[in-house]
Amino acid sequence: MKSAKYTLGLLLFFTLLYLVPLNWRALWQPDETRYAEISREMLASGDWVVPHFLGLRYFEKPVAGYWINNLSQWLFGHSNFAVRFGSVFSVSLSALLVAWLAYQIWRDKRTAVMAAVIFLTSLLVYGIGTYAVLDPMITLWLTAAMCCFWIASQATGAAGKAGGYLLLGFACGMGVMTKGFLALAVPVVSVLPWVIQQRRWKEIFLFGPLAILGAVAITLPWALAIARREPDFWNYFFWVEHIQRFAEQDAQHKAPFWFYLPVLIAGALPWLALLPGALWRGWRDRQVNPGTFWLLGWVVMPLLFFSIAKGKLPTYILPCFAPLAILMARQAVTLASEYSRTLRLNGTINMLFGALCVVVVLAALSPWGLARRPLYATHELFKVFCAVLAFLVWAVVGAISRVRSEQRWPLAALCPLGVALLIGAAIPNSVVTSKQPQAFIEDVRSELTDSRYIFSNNVGVASGIAWALQRPNINLYERGGELKYGLNYPEGKERMLDSLAFPGWLNTHRQEGAVSMILLLPRTEDLAQQSLPTPDRVYRQGRFVFIQYLPQ
Repeated sequence: MKSAKYTLGLLLFFTLLYLVPLNWRALWQPDETRYAEISREMLASGDWVVPHFLGLRYFEKPVAGYWINNLSQWLFGHSNFAVRFGSVFSVSLSALLVAWLAYQIWRDKRTAVMAAVIFLTSLLVYGIGTYAVLDPMITLWLTAAMCCFWIASQATGAAGKAGGYLLLGFACGMGVMTKGFLALAVPVVSVLPWVIQQRRWKEIFLFGPLAILGAVAITLPWALAIARREPDFWNYFFWVEHIQRFAEQDAQHKAPFWFYLPVLIAGALPWLALLPGALWRGWRDRQVNPGTFWLLGWVVMPLLFFSIAKGKLPTYILPCFAPLAILMARQAVTLASEYSRTLRLNGTINMLFGALCVVVVLAALSPWGLARRPLYATHELFKVFCAVLAFLVWAVVGAISRVRSEQRWPLAALCPLGVALLIGAAIPNSVVTSKQPQAFIEDVRSELTDSRYIFSNNVGVASGIAWALQRPNINLYERGGELKYGLNYPEGKERMLDSLAFPGWLNTHRQEGAVSMILLLPRTEDLAQQSLPTPDRVYRQGRFVFIQYLPQ
């Protein structure tokens, strides 16, 4: 009976944290609107082989991540919930694998459950796991791959090892079809220290080819299909999306070597105090329990791998939090057996973090704040209240968990609940009117629906329009962004116009119907600075500007 109550409590907590807020928050551009529209176009066209974005070829990622989003949108319809549920589904399965793996290593149910809870409530995991990107999907396949490797390493017979390595290959193959060849590199570097320590080279060389066979078997049908349909896909995807993105001097998202250190620290909240001891335990117990050293390698080696790469994003290290959650859970459960300053310190950190955020909102970001340009306007007092309440929940939970911390330390999982439920209502209008185009698009939906042609100078906004109106033929003005490759094909030649070509094009094509534009402008820039023909209608909110040319 007690076990059933705990299970129902965890399900209710998961629902409030991960499911309830999904539909409340508007989609963010460029990421969420992009992935929403790519999957919508796949469903509408029935082409599940070649990704298209705004009707153009889009080769930045393979297809398996889109397949998960396709199924989500097919099941739940045209909604924000459906766009984000693929990420939630993936990170939830990863949490179940984390719990299973923790139990396999320590045979302790409390450690297993808390490993899943810590994983799901870590700030980086929650932030990315409720956001429509492909990183939760690649995290799922990498976590599955590492679980399969553990199965193989612990098997005593040849059949068990062979099965484990085949499953490892299948998981890596799905990772390749989700985000590329990093799905092969990350598991290899992760297990390397453990293989050296355990001297498992013979096993790797004997059964490793089965993993390669499994990866080839799962990826080959789609790889051949897209090579036949689009011969240039693999050339572009390998050289541009792998070599240039990560290694070359002009790599995207360049950042210094230490970039991931603050990401790791912030991402480990609300369990930050457990982080140093968890890493130390992985090293200290490497001889007593080799599983701890294996988990440590899974944390540290990918972290070093991505730190060496030129291009960096916080989302890249999401897979590191699966083993980190297991190590932190074991650390907490061990410390909870007696009075621990670390568990009390964790409550103190959460209390201070929540209080600091409240002070920042009230003293700097609010209309009466000290900031030169406060984030909130004078009419946004309700939003200020929601932001304060969200972080006040964090501080109060931290204060409660630091008293009798050896019993109450799991309450830290409740810290992000206020943020999860209130952050959608707390986002300032200055952010909404630059990063969340849905409300603005709804304001001018009737004009857009009646327009023969629609343009935008921002790919993220264009994809938001396409998703809202369920029409992919949104044209680009001045900037092609990430669609430059697709625009080079014949069907893309007339899909983008610059300021010199637009007036002549407009004189000819407005005879066919209304021409509309939604522009994303700098806050200080006026429409007159765009050198556009005089429009018939203009409507502006923040950085979003709608202009329309009526048919002549």
